[in-house]
Amino acid sequence: MLVISSREFRDRQKNYLDSVDAGMEVLIQRGKNKSYRVTAVSGDDTLMSKNEFFAKIDHAVNEIAEGKGTVVKDRSELMAYFDSL
Repeated sequence: MLVISSREFRDRQKNYLDSVDAGMEVLIQRGKNKSYRVTAVSGDDTLMSKNEFFAKIDHAVNEIAEGKGTVVKDRSELMAYFDSL
């Protein structure tokens, strides 16, 4: 892990973003009590707010309560379910 100051990140932003793309973890320290982890976003990542995340969970809980869920008894049924999607 590479730990740098926010000023150093500003001065060499391209180099640090290239390092993140290469798999290195970069932590930016800002002041004494703040830090930020730089992470590359891939096509598989889903970005959503905390409120959107909890709304999706609430929706799923309601669907289960209404009997709209799928019961999976073992690994083979789980794999068959995912294959059907």
